Amino acid sequence: MADGAAGASARPVPWEFVLPDETATEDLGLFLSEFLLPGDVVALSGGLGGGKTTLARAVIRELAGDAQLEVPSPTFTLIQPYAARDGRPIIHADLYRLRDPDELVELGFDEMAEGAITLVEWPDRMPPRDGPVLTVDLSLRAEFGPEARLARIDGTGGMRARLDRARAVRRLLDRSGWDIAERTLMQGDASSRAYERLTKPDGTSAVLMIAPPRPDGPPVRDGKPYSAIVHLAESVHAFVALDRGLRALGLSAPKIYGEDLAEGLLILEDLGSEPVIEGGAPRPERYAEAVRVLAKLHANPLPSALPVEDGIEHVLPPYDMEALLFEAELMPEWYAPAIRNVRLTAEARAAFVDLWREALQGAIPDRPTWTLRDYHSPNLIWLPERDGLERVGLIDFQDAVMGHPAYDVASLLQDARVDSSAEFELRLLGLYARERRGRDPAFDVGAFATAYALLAAQRATKILGIFARLDRRDGKPGYLAHLPRIEGYLARNLAHPALAGLRAWHADHLPGLVAPAPEP
Repeated sequence: MADGAAGASARPVPWEFVLPDETATEDLGLFLSEFLLPGDVVALSGGLGGGKTTLARAVIRELAGDAQLEVPSPTFTLIQPYAARDGRPIIHADLYRLRDPDELVELGFDEMAEGAITLVEWPDRMPPRDGPVLTVDLSLRAEFGPEARLARIDGTGGMRARLDRARAVRRLLDRSGWDIAERTLMQGDASSRAYERLTKPDGTSAVLMIAPPRPDGPPVRDGKPYSAIVHLAESVHAFVALDRGLRALGLSAPKIYGEDLAEGLLILEDLGSEPVIEGGAPRPERYAEAVRVLAKLHANPLPSALPVEDGIEHVLPPYDMEALLFEAELMPEWYAPAIRNVRLTAEARAAFVDLWREALQGAIPDRPTWTLRDYHSPNLIWLPERDGLERVGLIDFQDAVMGHPAYDVASLLQDARVDSSAEFELRLLGLYARERRGRDPAFDVGAFATAYALLAAQRATKILGIFARLDRRDGKPGYLAHLPRIEGYLARNLAHPALAGLRAWHADHLPGLVAPAPEP
């Protein structure tokens, strides 16, 4: 499939190219099916014999996962429903015989198309629609061959950006040698990133990471968006820089096979999916190696700026007081009203912030280190074929900052998704202390233990807010199942003397989050 030239104007010009034969039209259908989502409309226009039904048939067969599926032209039925391989509805409509748009109402078109991928031939007979619309115009062009057609493709409602990204993905796959690989969507995370597993016919696999530059959200404080306040990565530059930095230290971050930094696309080594947990509980020997990885990492003086490519470097921002406090405030903002049905007064919220500001003075690092921030079971892959610390595969570290070494230790040992006893946690904290002391005799165990309690409490507080927000704002209730575990971690942390003020605050305002006082 030929790739057209990109427009240089502010408004991108339509993508135009020649389809030399019917096979090329079918290939275009396979390409379009890669990025269509429920609610999308594909408006297929062009004269009789232009190839609209051929293109629609190829899209439907690919979405349905059935290359032999009967897909007749719906000229007489007007609307024909199908089901994608994952159960999503697909609608194929031909409105050539439609006399009046009101007939669509009688046919129940809007109800059928809701939440469906809808392909419409002769879309000019359809009223204007909101939402993403991909426009495809096909016209016969005999000067290029007896079966040749000119395709003209554009989109509205965010569809053009998806089209351009899909083209960038195709170009990256082609030049990296992964164009023949089968693409399978992998389970995503709570972010806007997407991942696909690429599998070649010989079984070789890789991971396609799709992480377009993060747009600024609405300002939430002092004119800054949430991502800027808490220092979330804005592009894949951060991932590339940290990946190369970790690999230079002899750690198992994935190799990068191909990249398009402008579009936020990476082809990465597939580290597999063998976990460090089993049955929702830690595998002790694997967690021990993960602890040793952190001890090695933290014992090294690490730079705050890392190269991305020639002339470009990524600067790791500091995990400063503003970020830590703003994250903690997510709990009174989201968790307290949504989960506990508690509306805190302005005075109570101000006292909460003041107490956290005072407590976190005990977690200011003497020598900041790389804080990966999401160093926990979903992002650790066990690699049994490797040796030593290289058996711990690392992924999802693009939001790394310069912070206190205790943060990532707490992230691992108080994993929101894993049941970890206080005894197990203490045993691995002892292992970390021994490993650090062996690499750095000046390591202060007492100061580290205090910082660990403070940052573990801050992390638990933040996650309670984030998971409540994912439920109420983003419609992702699955995270609520982890709340009891995180609440238990927070209660455990609040027992530390350095958090006595916050423990008293919780006893007054959110008493369910305070563990029973120890007996004298």
